[in-house]
Amino acid sequence: MATNSPKVTQAPVPMRFVGPLKIQGQGWEDKVSVPLATYETPLWHSVGRGARVSVLCDGIKTTLVDERMSRSILLEAQTASEALSAWQALQNSQTQMQEVVSKHSRFAKLLDMHAQIVGNLLYLRLEFTTGDASGHNMVTQAADNIMNWVLAAHPQLTYCSISANYCSDKKATAVNGILGRGKYVVAEITIPRALCERRLLTTPEKVVDLNIKKNLIGTLMAGGVRSANAHYANMILGFYLATGQDAANIIEGSQGVTHAEVKNGDLYFSCTLPNLIMGTVGNGKGLDFVSENLARLGCAEEREAGENARRLAQICAATVLCGELSLLAAQTNPGELMEAHIKLERKAP
Repeated sequence: MATNSPKVTQAPVPMRFVGPLKIQGQGWEDKVSVPLATYETPLWHSVGRGARVSVLCDGIKTTLVDERMSRSILLEAQTASEALSAWQALQNSQTQMQEVVSKHSRFAKLLDMHAQIVGNLLYLRLEFTTGDASGHNMVTQAADNIMNWVLAAHPQLTYCSISANYCSDKKATAVNGILGRGKYVVAEITIPRALCERRLLTTPEKVVDLNIKKNLIGTLMAGGVRSANAHYANMILGFYLATGQDAANIIEGSQGVTHAEVKNGDLYFSCTLPNLIMGTVGNGKGLDFVSENLARLGCAEEREAGENARRLAQICAATVLCGELSLLAAQTNPGELMEAHIKLERKAP
């Protein structure tokens, strides 16, 4: 019986451009204002303060360390010995597996694969580059085709699942930080002492001390998984919603480490984000406001495949640094954080 499809409506989220941020990317430099969609409107002011600091010094240096998207499949053998035998054979089959992938995708390239054997179960983690797409569907399709080839080549194996949680998609796990999932980006800045005191109302020593006691020791006591930061998720979610990303990927995306040192009296401050999953093409990017935002960020240009997404990830990491820096600076001063939220969010009676 025919049914009417539910009507698609919009859920508006307040959005504002913040900045500009001064960024020294890999092979490019720019001053970029960034869109943040959020109900936590003080975030605009927090990121804005970090952005102003970046413009007043040498800027934020961003380094793309690695990029790959993963999908794990789950296969079952009769025994662990059979599972091991299949895995040993598959390690010499990467060329054939890439040929299978190339028949169905122009952009997916098999980079590497890893395995875990649990009892008679074979967990196979496949890692790909995916051009300018974040690659969720691309790697799933590639994994599906590889799995069919594997099952045909190794009849001792049977299908169990196209997704085995060893990917690991939208879950806080150690494997993503160790093996990589998405864009691995480091953002760093050196802030002169005088600028730190004048604009952030704190000292390099106070920021370093708080980062150790709050982000490192505090997260350790909480049982954090490969993560030591104050609020990466805030900036990542605002950036993701404004640029058409899959917002659930903030779960692994916010697993990152803030590091701070006093260098020659100045503040060295960095944010390491090993799991930034994002793209400039694909689902969600056709919305008018998303297309406009990507264009304003300079991420909708005619470039070599993957370059727009790499630029976008570096801008996102720089945005995270701005908000992280501002919050930690505020928390070195008693009452400053709450005072700002009351001033910016509380309505007059």
